[in-house]
Amino acid sequence: MEYIRVTKENIESEHICCAISNNKDIQVASKKAWLSERFDDGLVFLKSTERGKCFIEYIPAENAWNPLIAEGYMYIDCLWVSGSLKGHGYSNDLLNACIEDSKSKGKKGLCILSSAKKKPFLADPKFLKYKGFSVCDEADNGVQLWYLPFADDTEPPRFRDCAKHPHIDETGYVLYYTSQCPFNAKYVPILEQTAKELGVPFKAIHIETKEAAQNAPTPITTYALFYNGEYLTNEQMNDKKFIKLISK
Repeated sequence: MEYIRVTKENIESEHICCAISNNKDIQVASKKAWLSERFDDGLVFLKSTERGKCFIEYIPAENAWNPLIAEGYMYIDCLWVSGSLKGHGYSNDLLNACIEDSKSKGKKGLCILSSAKKKPFLADPKFLKYKGFSVCDEADNGVQLWYLPFADDTEPPRFRDCAKHPHIDETGYVLYYTSQCPFNAKYVPILEQTAKELGVPFKAIHIETKEAAQNAPTPITTYALFYNGEYLTNEQMNDKKFIKLISK
């Protein structure tokens, strides 16, 4: 497998999004805009030359859009290999490339979000454990921070206090999200419209700055849905899934 690094210079011509084939789709445009603004912060997007779900996205933890205290670490936004590309060692390739790059930049180690049991859109804990990662912090909602230090005496990263106990004071459904996930550009407006039609209290809060993301009331900022103050899920939803959720 050959890999290519997406940069400001080639992002317009490269296919970068998960399962989206149309390069002019609103979701692609949203993701590319978000990436383009992050490159100056040290973000790296490495993907297979084949079209498909095979990429890694990482950034210096000081610039991550998550409430972390992880100075000197590299934070992995997403490591995703699926479909027909699974089972060929590409996850190892991508992670090894990240490790090599991070070491060359003098980083203390890597960190990434996961959980005790596999959750949608989070790294597989079995794979992380196999690669030498371990848990260094955990929020009340079961979201864990895993890390891979490059030296034995390295201080582990941790969540900021605002993310340790995910809770908000607002009632109804409240969604925190960023443009890091391309699917939000399409499905968040659909949820807003669905909730309006059903008369369900729903508020979407678009996190648009690094500072806001780093002070969010949730360790996951790409998509975090609350109901009456309590955290529900990080799983992106279409209208059918949302209707099923509110009917329970």
